[in-house]
Amino acid sequence: MKTRYVFLLLVSAAATAALLPGRGLGQDSSGRAASRPQASAGASSGGMLGILRHGNWECALPGDAGGAAFVPVPAEAFRIGTASSYESPAGGGIYLLRGTELVFTRGPKKDQRFRVLGENTLQKLERDGSMSKLICTRVGNVG
Repeated sequence: MKTRYVFLLLVSAAATAALLPGRGLGQDSSGRAASRPQASAGASSGGMLGILRHGNWECALPGDAGGAAFVPVPAEAFRIGTASSYESPAGGGIYLLRGTELVFTRGPKKDQRFRVLGENTLQKLERDGSMSKLICTRVGNVG
C-alpha cells in the first residue's frame, strides 16, 4: 500500500515538473538551451507540429459588391503533398505547420506565413504579422 502512494507521488511530481515553465531542460539546460535555434521575430515559437490536408489549394483576394465575389490569384496557388512538401507554379518546397501558423521554409514560397482559419482555409500574414486579404482554400485532393 505504501509503495502505491510513493509511486503516485513520484508520477505527480514528474507531471508537475514537466508542466512548469523553464523546467525539464535536462542536465545541461544552460548550454543546450543557448545552442537551440531561436524563432525569428514574428515567427510562431509554440504549438503542436502538424500537417496540412493534402490537395490543391487556390488563393484569392476579396472582390467587391459591384463585381466578382473574389479575385483568384493563380500565382499564389499550391498543392500540398506528402512529407510536408508543396508544389507551386514557381516550384516545390517544404512547409512547417506549428499550432495555427504555417511557414513555408524552403522553395519559392520561402518565408511566406499563413494563419490556419479552419481545416481547409488559410489567411496570408504580412511581414509584420498582421492579416493580409489573401485567403487560400483547399479545393480538392491530390490526384
